[in-house]
Amino acid sequence: MNKKLVAALSGGAALVLALTGCGGDNGGNKKLDDWAKKVCDQMQPQVKKIQDANSAIAGMQNEEDSKKIQQTDSAAFQANADAYKTLAQSVQNAGAPPVKDGETSQQNAVKALNDLSAAYTGLKARIDGLDTGDKGKFAEGLKSIATDIGKLGSRSDDALKKLQSGDVGKAMAKQPGCQKTGVTSTPTKK
Repeated sequence: MNKKLVAALSGGAALVLALTGCGGDNGGNKKLDDWAKKVCDQMQPQVKKIQDANSAIAGMQNEEDSKKIQQTDSAAFQANADAYKTLAQSVQNAGAPPVKDGETSQQNAVKALNDLSAAYTGLKARIDGLDTGDKGKFAEGLKSIATDIGKLGSRSDDALKKLQSGDVGKAMAKQPGCQKTGVTSTPTKK
């Protein structure tokens, strides 16, 4: 009953990893490198929190106990909400990247991250409100939540991609905190 939720979270993990760069050279722009360092130094622990939360949910996909699923998913949604809020604050505190339209890109990324945080807070409230005593209703509630998680990724993807385009993305890719870790997505089992 939790498989759709796990599949939807795989998309969310891909979104988080869109925040991490792939390498490159921005021509040695010191101001831009300094900006990227401010953001990326804060990013790695938050990305790890999100990955860990999504892994916890993935670990529940064959669980039959509605109460355990509810508790795990609720804690994971809270962890995601907190991590996205912290990421938004990191981008906000770093200021606008010193590039053309940097302020707009920054504002869009902060809004996207805050929207994700709020969405996960809403999902936590919804999962907490599900009736674990009725497996049918609980499964329906999980299915609805999974559908909404699937929508979260595409909604915020564009702003984050714009923030990481061009020289900004190249500067971020050079920072250890923005480089991809060994975990690339939430594991999904059939």
